[in-house]
Amino acid sequence: MEELRCAAGERACCGKGMLTSFGLVYVVFFTLAGATAAFNLATIPFDEGYSPLFGDGNLIRSPDGRAVRLLLNRFTGSGFISSSHYHHGFFSANIKLPSDYTAGICVAFYTSNGDVFRKTHDELDFEFLGNVEGKPWRFQTNLYGNGSTSRGREERYRLWFDPTKDFHRYSILWTANNIIFYIDQVPIREVVRSDEMGGDFPSKPMSLYATVWDASSWATNGGKSKVNYKYAPFVAEFKDLVLEGCPVNPIQEVPSTVACAEKDIALQGEDYAFITPERRSAMRKFRQRYMYYSYCYDTLRYAVPPPECVIVPSEKRLFKETGRLKFGGSYRRQSRRRSRPLVTTVSDDQSDMY
Repeated sequence: MEELRCAAGERACCGKGMLTSFGLVYVVFFTLAGATAAFNLATIPFDEGYSPLFGDGNLIRSPDGRAVRLLLNRFTGSGFISSSHYHHGFFSANIKLPSDYTAGICVAFYTSNGDVFRKTHDELDFEFLGNVEGKPWRFQTNLYGNGSTSRGREERYRLWFDPTKDFHRYSILWTANNIIFYIDQVPIREVVRSDEMGGDFPSKPMSLYATVWDASSWATNGGKSKVNYKYAPFVAEFKDLVLEGCPVNPIQEVPSTVACAEKDIALQGEDYAFITPERRSAMRKFRQRYMYYSYCYDTLRYAVPPPECVIVPSEKRLFKETGRLKFGGSYRRQSRRRSRPLVTTVSDDQSDMY
């Protein structure tokens, strides 16, 4: 899709967000007491693993060097990139998104090798889109392999919390066998590699990117709602950065699979590489409650679902042939009593997923 392209190091995004929107309100009750323990992660200082990508003056390091703010103002956005390419890895950060009026803004946390393989690049995305004041951020995940940009694999969702109030951890696990997207400790999507996917499964070394930029031409309401610089600067905050994987030269003569065999084994043995029954239940609940578009159910786009798609009959019946939910973009039933004021309950507690 055209809206998924990126320009000069700046990322296009598409996606999903929180829970409220003026007349449409989603009530979430968190009744279970415990969530799984946090992953045991080794964080690194910014300068140890990353460097500015663009908009240097809009990239502000914390005094201790372990956090960074990316700013968007009327002159430029900003971004950073990992200092190395990685052959598989776990890429993670605690992120807080800009608040208030954020229409037209795109924040992305993603891996790519488009700087080296311009026509055959691989990519894994968290992409966030801002909104007009009072309406939630939305986000999507996506992946490309070997330049397969004509075969986008987007899924779009809402969140069960306000991503502008507190930090939440967003993570991408990429191994030779699968890809898992996490929010905090909740897996929200898994893509299992199959032979039928061929080169569409990312396989070449990638860098980690984070960017914020002006996507007014398409990002919110089809481009009708632009960035309003009266609210600038728009600030996306990143901290507790994690880079786990095998750093390589993407064009080295020694195959990465050989050079990184030991690291790959260690990566696949980590706690976050396993979707336990509890986590799988949490992932199922998230997808049932907050996913509002899936390419796997978009039969107008893909008459035959791509090979990695797992068609869940109970999910499929909820989606139109366009891949969007049949009823108002939400699994939750809307009240017919419009005259009654609606109350929104939003919590940062992920125990609702378990």
